[in-house]
Amino acid sequence: MSERAAPFYCPYCGDEDLRPSEEGGHGAWECRACARAFKLSFLGLLARRPAAGSPQGGAS
Repeated sequence: MSERAAPFYCPYCGDEDLRPSEEGGHGAWECRACARAFKLSFLGLLARRPAAGSPQGGAS
């Protein structure tokens, strides 16, 4: 099994100086540039919808 992916940039300021947060628990990150903390979580997988042009897509 592979490691979880880390964020590449801060969602608030766009800087790349991120560190895992020790206080926020699993999935928490700190941005050293803007001094904000945020948390990432996986919500689940979306159901696939048929493409518009496929036979099951409803394009009549």
